[in-house]
Amino acid sequence: MQKNKSLYIDAEALSTLALVKAGLISPVDKLMNKEEAQEVDRTKMYKGVPFPFSFILAPQGTKNHNVLQSLQKGDVVSLVTDGKKVGELIVDETFEVNPAQRLHNIYGTSDTEHPGVRNTTLRLGKIAVSGEYTVTYHLIEDNRKRIQKMITKTGAKYISSMMLAANPLNRAHERMIRQAISNSDLLVIFLRKPFTSEGLRYDIRHNALSTFVDNFLPRNKVLIIPFENSYIFAGYNELILDALLAKNYGCSQLVIGKNHGGLGLYYDKNRLSSVFDHCQNIDIDIKTIDEYVYCDTCKTLVSTRTCPHGQHHHVHYRSESIMKLIQSGLIPPSILVRKEVSANILAALFPDRFKNLQDMYYSLMPGSGLLEQQSEEQFYLKLSELYQTSSLT
Repeated sequence: MQKNKSLYIDAEALSTLALVKAGLISPVDKLMNKEEAQEVDRTKMYKGVPFPFSFILAPQGTKNHNVLQSLQKGDVVSLVTDGKKVGELIVDETFEVNPAQRLHNIYGTSDTEHPGVRNTTLRLGKIAVSGEYTVTYHLIEDNRKRIQKMITKTGAKYISSMMLAANPLNRAHERMIRQAISNSDLLVIFLRKPFTSEGLRYDIRHNALSTFVDNFLPRNKVLIIPFENSYIFAGYNELILDALLAKNYGCSQLVIGKNHGGLGLYYDKNRLSSVFDHCQNIDIDIKTIDEYVYCDTCKTLVSTRTCPHGQHHHVHYRSESIMKLIQSGLIPPSILVRKEVSANILAALFPDRFKNLQDMYYSLMPGSGLLEQQSEEQFYLKLSELYQTSSLT
């Protein structure tokens, strides 16, 4: 018996193929052939629904290139990830791809200084293959089952969704989440799980978000779902793909901040168009939320649209700046990050940081007098409380 030829794909390609096969980017449900790909790249539409660029498989690598050159219509090809067979593809056709044009279609630029372009360049080959395929990937099916189980359990009718990196979770995120809950029966937070190692690890961000959801929000109102945002969720196309994904997971509404990366204006058919024009044919409500800041005159979190005080009174929630504090081991001010969340993140990020933690705890912290083992997370919580005392400040 003749052994199938193999194409070697990475986890990012596997995740994206599985997402499409599960119908979560519907109406795209298959790899596009040459004619379909060219049509989508030209019109930015597929089956009457906005879709920003063609969905193709063109894996990089000398072995893959040689196999792709040899394929004939009807050949069965094994799909392999990390040395393990994860699916099969029945070849319809192969065709050449212009990598620079492909990158421009996805990111709006082919400049290798762009991190997305740089990453995708390393993964993108010059020959694409189309055809029916099957893949095995349990995460996506598990996600669908968890969402459906929660809908059944709560009887939710109107379901909001939010794509969140929470890198790290801050007070502005909390306000957005509370606002989304108040207008829906259930909020599904798709927590971004990128294929790069930038920022906080996914497990740290998930635990921090769970700390907030479990302790400070009504029960059964929020569900956290891991969302592997591959290269297709990129640049100015991001909002369109986010809307399609949320809709196909069964959500009624997508909540986004007005500083969302996909909300910029872009040039299309000789006119400036808001990305919302392209979302009109996607059957989901899109709600934008104003940017939140801390105002030192109002003494609370406010919308920039409703606060009468100037920019010089505002503390902004810039993830990059807050991350620099955390990565330096510093506890961010509680107006930026809830102390319970900061304690959770720092304890995970710097395990076993203090050699004599118990001695430090009892020498610095007020207590009941009972000698109890204290965790690093409890130490950070108590330290935050000391920072918040006011009699000597």
